[in-house]
Amino acid sequence: MTTQTLPRPTLTLTVLGALAVVYVVWGSTYYAIKVAIGSLPPLGMLGVRFVVAGVLLYAFLRLRGAAAPTRREWVWSVVIGTLLLGGGTGFVTLAERDASSSVAALMIAVSPLFAGIFAALWGERTRRREWLGIAVGLLGVVLLNLGELRATPLAAVLLVLAPLCWTFGSQWSRRLPLPAGLMGSAAQMLTGGGVLALLSVLTGERWGTPTASSLWALAYLTVFGSLLAYSAYMYLVAHTRPALATSYAYVNPVVAIILGVALGGEHLGALGWAALAVIVAGVGLVVWPGQRAEG
Repeated sequence: MTTQTLPRPTLTLTVLGALAVVYVVWGSTYYAIKVAIGSLPPLGMLGVRFVVAGVLLYAFLRLRGAAAPTRREWVWSVVIGTLLLGGGTGFVTLAERDASSSVAALMIAVSPLFAGIFAALWGERTRRREWLGIAVGLLGVVLLNLGELRATPLAAVLLVLAPLCWTFGSQWSRRLPLPAGLMGSAAQMLTGGGVLALLSVLTGERWGTPTASSLWALAYLTVFGSLLAYSAYMYLVAHTRPALATSYAYVNPVVAIILGVALGGEHLGALGWAALAVIVAGVGLVVWPGQRAEG
């Protein structure tokens, strides 16, 4: 297999804006998920979240004259939507039944490492400086796990499977005949949400009377976490290097922990705050690679 080095990504205003959305919004979704599943079934909640967001985005694009996906594009959208939303987001949400929102975000910080490995399988080369940033970020995760943040064994397994599904699906999607632009996001949310809704029925999830806070959290996840942030992420996957596209995984824990501590009663000691500083340093190395191609 021929190894290739992709051109250094230009940090345009569009790329920077997409990064900002994914960094901040997805960091907040971990706490929002925790609130939503307080009175809503995990898989059913996600099914509603993604189907509603997918329908809204699809209808908007069609009204604007965008072409409908072809039959082949729908088939591949089912595959990628299942990997990203069913496996990636689904496992995270199930894990948050037994893990704090902070722990969930921290475990997902291994995503850039998996992304680099999967990209290498397809012949892309991750530069040395990006590997260094990944290593620094993972060091920060290790430091955080030496602190007071813990998860049950099952939750920990789910939180390892989640980034595996997510990063594999993300890298694979770059090479598949998927709908272009935002239509790709709409098709994946529709199909992935449908798979999650079906799984909710098959596993016998029951809907009780939801609290107002859970409904507000679901609305936030649908509009900001799905319509806005998921579309921004898919843009990054298509237009930037894998290490940059997945660098959100190092910033999300910062946002998630701040919200968990401020709103969810979670605790973080001095070691944890020091680890967050290490994580931010790792992101800096990934987001701003050197001018010359390395390694």
